[in-house]
Amino acid sequence: MDNPLSNASTESARTNHVASTATGSRFVRACLRRPVDRTPIWLLRQAGRYMPEYMAVRKHHSLLDICRTPEIAAEVTITAAERLGVDAAIIFADLLLPFTPMGLDFEFLAGEGPVVHSPIRTAEQIHALRTDRIDELSYVARSIEKVASHFSAPRADGDQLGIIGFCGAPFTLASYMIEGGSSRNYIETKKLMYSDTVAWPLLMEKLVTVLVGFAQQQVEAGADVIQIFDSWAGALSVTDYCQYCLAPTTELVRRVQALGVPVIYFGVDTASLLPTMRETGADVIGLDWRIPLDAGWKAIGEGCGVQGNLDPIALFAPDDVLKARVREILTAAAGRPGHIFNLGHGIVPGTPVENVIKVVEWVKEYGAQ
Repeated sequence: MDNPLSNASTESARTNHVASTATGSRFVRACLRRPVDRTPIWLLRQAGRYMPEYMAVRKHHSLLDICRTPEIAAEVTITAAERLGVDAAIIFADLLLPFTPMGLDFEFLAGEGPVVHSPIRTAEQIHALRTDRIDELSYVARSIEKVASHFSAPRADGDQLGIIGFCGAPFTLASYMIEGGSSRNYIETKKLMYSDTVAWPLLMEKLVTVLVGFAQQQVEAGADVIQIFDSWAGALSVTDYCQYCLAPTTELVRRVQALGVPVIYFGVDTASLLPTMRETGADVIGLDWRIPLDAGWKAIGEGCGVQGNLDPIALFAPDDVLKARVREILTAAAGRPGHIFNLGHGIVPGTPVENVIKVVEWVKEYGAQ
């Protein structure tokens, strides 16, 4: 799996992209460790079940209906970004959307989350997965086009709001395919990973092929940055990550960067993996809340940005506690180029919207000091 473009040509493409994004939005510049006037902020799951506007839409539409209807997905994305006043909008979609064109059906069940009714457990099933129907995902690109058009003009402060597209990482998507849903121990995934030296690499290859095509659609539609979610990578030891996941993840990162955009790579419970995740070459590594930001940045090393990493449950705290946590993260970042303020995971249902807005306002205030 070789990178089709050299590092030099990839960097040139991204430089051109930044130049073409107005003067490069504050968010995009931070992704590339360029100087910014203040720390940019956006939030994982900023359009979600804590927000009344989103719940009003959910009364009439399922999660998948929203994802697959560009007008509604764009509306949900735009509403959240404007309500919160963040510096980037992440398109409303779901990690598992590529499963359907690959020939794997899934649904969301109340209280259970995503469920794959016919999990992938054999080499024959992996061989049968399709990689030639990526165009069926074009509804996400149409959603991005609508969001990008809405935010095409600079805001009152002269900055261009960033547009984030995303996809899952190969290991995380493979785990959903194999386990059939969420898991605590990833037994079936690791059994296949350890035991089949042909089927596992083939599954990784097929996922990378589809995910690169999916990311290309999003970039061509107007996404400024692609975030790759490796939500379950924290289930892996460093040895297993290096042996079974690093190469395909690096392939995905490099091929997405070759499209001309920065890549943010995020996982949960990954403190032990941070130096290895850095080897993917991602522009920004997302940190969860379990590690202090300065310690996480030190583990990642120079030449890479970081995103994070407020505990999402801190959003339920009193103002004095919440404000102290925000200041702690900004102090740890110490104004170094390449910090994007975010949560260490997604906003949870029941979170007070007013507290989310306060955090955005405090980051704008303190992040300029």
